[in-house]
Amino acid sequence: MPTPERTTARAYVAWTVGLLAYTVAVFHRSSLGVAAVDAQERFSAGASAVSLFLVLQLTVYAGLQVPVGVALDRFGSRRMILAGAVTMAAGQLALALADGVPTAVLARVLVGAGDAMTFISVLRVVSLWFPGRTVPMVTQLTGILGQLGSVVAAYPLVALLHGTSWEATFLGASATGLLVAVLVLVALRDSPAGDVRGPAIGLAAVRRGLADTWREPGTRLGLYTHLVTQFSGTVFALLWGYPFLVVGQGLTPGTAAVLLTVLVLVGMGVGPLLGRLCGRWPLRRSVLVFAILAATVSVWTVVLLWPGPAPLALLVALVVVLGTNGPGSMIGFDYARTENPVERLGSATGVVNVGGFVASLLTILAIGAVLDLSTPGPSADHDLAAFRAAFAVQYVFWAIGLVGVVRHRRQLRARLARDGVVLAPLHTAVRARLRGGSAYR
Repeated sequence: MPTPERTTARAYVAWTVGLLAYTVAVFHRSSLGVAAVDAQERFSAGASAVSLFLVLQLTVYAGLQVPVGVALDRFGSRRMILAGAVTMAAGQLALALADGVPTAVLARVLVGAGDAMTFISVLRVVSLWFPGRTVPMVTQLTGILGQLGSVVAAYPLVALLHGTSWEATFLGASATGLLVAVLVLVALRDSPAGDVRGPAIGLAAVRRGLADTWREPGTRLGLYTHLVTQFSGTVFALLWGYPFLVVGQGLTPGTAAVLLTVLVLVGMGVGPLLGRLCGRWPLRRSVLVFAILAATVSVWTVVLLWPGPAPLALLVALVVVLGTNGPGSMIGFDYARTENPVERLGSATGVVNVGGFVASLLTILAIGAVLDLSTPGPSADHDLAAFRAAFAVQYVFWAIGLVGVVRHRRQLRARLARDGVVLAPLHTAVRARLRGGSAYR
């Protein structure tokens, strides 16, 4: 299916509907986290049980990425986003009525499953509605603006929870999901040609398609790009950053909250810049990946080796660099888009999306395990040395990701060379671009 030559008003309508669905999915994803204290009281559960909800939700999300990607290629974005909205609404309904941990766990499984169907489906909408040169920018904006859902969870949902009741709050969240489902049903189409459905295929054909997707070095480069750039910022923002800043570094809760807000704001500012650079230099995206990785590893190394608590300026530098991680991970999806045919776009995007979330999940668990081993007894009063040892596990995943990026970047460039596209050295390409010449030879 050819990409459009120009952006139309209908494209913005389709993107806006998809973006709203993704924003609400982020809202559902974040809703229990901001209500964690209330959840402990309602379900008479400890912090470990509530954290299990998050781990299980992320596990379901990551585990369903490839099956959802295959289904996306078969049924199209509209049907998958609709199914995701309904599934998440069902999960929030179950959470509203839950009076015990088992039902609450089932509710978060449903939210994780519906969430898994949404983001990669919206990216497919972007790829089919917008010209190729604008897709990286719109993809970055999708990831950035979708995070407004966490803001809605952090403020209006909390206010509603404290002003009404648990049941009313999560029944309202469920109703919001159903309203999005109706909007998707009425206003969203897969592409300018209408709804797109792939042919019905058997299990053998599905396996062949997945094998072709995996054999494509661009898919694997996208996966390791997503892995190596995303997990550190995600782990910091999602769970362990606040304890590290308050308990480990001795900051006040207010200062820690400001730093986490800076992380989000930096991501919102950096995303469009990275999107523009990827659109302008599509064969130089790995340079951005290496730059983000080098900055992240460097600032973490300084923080972890600093004698005693790090100065505030250094911690500000840390959150600024971590703010680039989320936008950097979106480059992985651009590899999936440009190196796979449209009929495999869903499965390729799903494969890429596994990387960062699996690494984030394993890092969350590893940091928790090291903290427990470093702190005797059941106390949560971890010292700075314990946090340093715990966050050092990140180096394992950075090494895995770097090896994967370098290896598959080499394979992709070798395939491009066989197709007649040989990249000139970067300094030569920059000079040629400035002079209006070719960046290749």
